Amino acid sequence: MDIQLKKGVLDLLVFNIINHEDTYGYEIYQAIDKVLNISESTIYPILRKMVKEGFLDTYLKASNEGPPRKYFTITIHGKKRYKALCDEWENFKNSIEELLGGVKNET
Repeated sequence: MDIQLKKGVLDLLVFNIINHEDTYGYEIYQAIDKVLNISESTIYPILRKMVKEGFLDTYLKASNEGPPRKYFTITIHGKKRYKALCDEWENFKNSIEELLGGVKNET
């Protein structure tokens, strides 16, 4: 998949995962990697940016497999941004589908 297409949806996917339940960076990476085949280093700058912008908060939680993990949780501000991104995605998707008009790949 084209890298620019991936970049365009990563924030939305991160929000979607964290909106369902608090989670840590590697778990977010694994969930997205299953679908988009990304590198682990892609996720951490996004998470730092979202924390800095006030969309996410963090807290430490003990782990049975080593040191405590940094968990991410969505803030009220983040929920509003997530909703806005979902609306943008829906509008974008509908516009593209309309423009393609059911065109099939003719290779």
